[in-house]
Amino acid sequence: MKIQYLVAIIFFLAISACKKQPPKPDYPIQGVPFNEVKVSDQFWLPKIETNRTVTIPAAFAKCEEMGRMDNFLIAGGKMPGKVKGEMPFDDTDVYKTIEGAAYSMTTKPDPKLDAYVDSIIGIIKVGQEADGYLTTYKTIDSTYSPAKWCAPAPRWINEQCSHELYNSGHMFEAAVAHYRATGKTNFLDIATKNADLLLKVFGEGKNPIVPGHQIVETGLIKLYQVTGKEEYLNLAKHFLDFRGDSTKRKLWGPYNQDHKPVTQQDEAVGHAVRAEYMYAGMTDVAVLFKDEAYKNAVDKIWDNIVSKKLYITGGVGAKHDGEAFGVNYELPNLTSYNETCAAIANVYWNYRMFLLHGDSKYIDVLERSLYNGVISGVGLDGKTFFYPNPLECDLHFKFNRGETLDRQPWFDCSCCPTNICRFLPSVPGYIYAQANGSIYVNLFVQSSSNIQFDKKSSVTISQETQYPWDGEVKIKVSPEKTSSFALRLRIPGWAQNQPVPGDLYSYVPAEVSPFSLTVNGEKVSFKEENGYAVIDREWKQGDVVNYSLPMTIHRVKSNQLVVENTGKVAIERGPIVYCFEGKDNGTELMKLALSDSAKLLPKFDPELLGGVITISGTVQVAGNKANAVQNITAIPYYVWDNRGINEMKVWIPRN
Repeated sequence: MKIQYLVAIIFFLAISACKKQPPKPDYPIQGVPFNEVKVSDQFWLPKIETNRTVTIPAAFAKCEEMGRMDNFLIAGGKMPGKVKGEMPFDDTDVYKTIEGAAYSMTTKPDPKLDAYVDSIIGIIKVGQEADGYLTTYKTIDSTYSPAKWCAPAPRWINEQCSHELYNSGHMFEAAVAHYRATGKTNFLDIATKNADLLLKVFGEGKNPIVPGHQIVETGLIKLYQVTGKEEYLNLAKHFLDFRGDSTKRKLWGPYNQDHKPVTQQDEAVGHAVRAEYMYAGMTDVAVLFKDEAYKNAVDKIWDNIVSKKLYITGGVGAKHDGEAFGVNYELPNLTSYNETCAAIANVYWNYRMFLLHGDSKYIDVLERSLYNGVISGVGLDGKTFFYPNPLECDLHFKFNRGETLDRQPWFDCSCCPTNICRFLPSVPGYIYAQANGSIYVNLFVQSSSNIQFDKKSSVTISQETQYPWDGEVKIKVSPEKTSSFALRLRIPGWAQNQPVPGDLYSYVPAEVSPFSLTVNGEKVSFKEENGYAVIDREWKQGDVVNYSLPMTIHRVKSNQLVVENTGKVAIERGPIVYCFEGKDNGTELMKLALSDSAKLLPKFDPELLGGVITISGTVQVAGNKANAVQNITAIPYYVWDNRGINEMKVWIPRN
């Protein structure tokens, strides 16, 4: 009896202790996952479908052709041969393409693709060593260097360039995506075995090295989120804590964001993709550890980028040399780099910043990258790509990787095509979010979702719109039962006379075209908060919000410190940045000037480049007879170089 009584007390105390456990920290705002959003528009749906039917199969085919799969078999002794490929991170092409396939299968089941992916995972398992290590080129030949810039070395010695941890990071992200898509653990088991090896090798009192190319941090955090193993989360923070700490190890310098502790960094420097992946990981750490020093650091770095280092297309990375950020206001056009991967990373990071702060300015930057700097990286055919995305092409400077002027089906370093594979299926996940009885509408995409507020209530929300070509958005709000909550509609910066936060870009002339907002046909009161129009009311099934955004054609000028753009303007309409291409404007493109008084008119052409709005007007021709003018047509920047190699420019002289 006494034993039973004692057991009962222990059980009661255990239950009480569990009840008193504080909730684990998480982002204050939660995004609605992409697989819970059904997109039905004419802009994103065709791109996502092309990615599913063309880009992903083409990437898998290239991985097979270039020996990416063979490397796993050679590493595991199932195939004779030497290392195939030229880069230390070739394994990640397979991982990222699997991630894209997993996302695609989440929204559109495909048994054939599912079986194929399982066969590739089986091949990956062959290449994993008994202790969990997985970087095929080192397993095949520890004396081999796949790139001239990275000397051979044993495991974990030359991580500055060896990309071992980078390979792990992409594997972790892909394995989590596959697990969430299929419920299978075959890839997750490979990933956790590798992650457990990292726990043995790295950490306080162990190997003090940090990732040369960041992404293992966010990969470890995603593993933590599905496994609950806090050691993964702690290791992610360890890698960031040790970065830039000269008391722990010899530093690599600014190129690797390793010049000072991350919490003391306030300027974006070095390799742009590495940096943006790191900033995403830092934001996760700021939230999950409630770390104010991390939060303050990412806030300062973000301000530096948007006010001094962001291209009008949402691209980042000014320099071909090192694929890197330039100094403040260094934003060349012809030689700009703007790697496709960097624009994708910019989306990843800015979405985290929104989830942390709840301010629409982060979605403004995300949207600019999404509609311009990201999708410019893939051709309309879904199987040709840009690695860099310049803002000018003179037919002489060969900007694309491999020194070409046109889109390519693959690169020796094919991080960008496979990054497109994994990114595009996730776009629906940036449309809606929720927090504390509020629904956020961040992007205007014809779509629908059922949002679960809690276990007792849900709201079905849908949009009808032709955005980005049209600013009319019809939003249907249907709660399961009549209830009160706030609907937060993003007011885009471009609708409020502010292209991006800060003073890097501005409109000429400065003008604000008001938006309009009604509920069930009647004007309603709302408040503006953090860049959102907030309608807080009792909602019932079938309520309809009509939101009308002004699609003004804007001329954009740069801050005077951007010397490259002195006396020039760029054109944008809504979220779309435009460019002038030789195909539409003849051989004198580089001599054209657009006066401030020239009238510009939009026109939708359903047959051109998949259906786009063009902008037409008249321009002056420099060096020609006095007052000579000609007609000019601008097309969306993201579709340039889909009709052959042509001159192109985004920024055009004003006189």
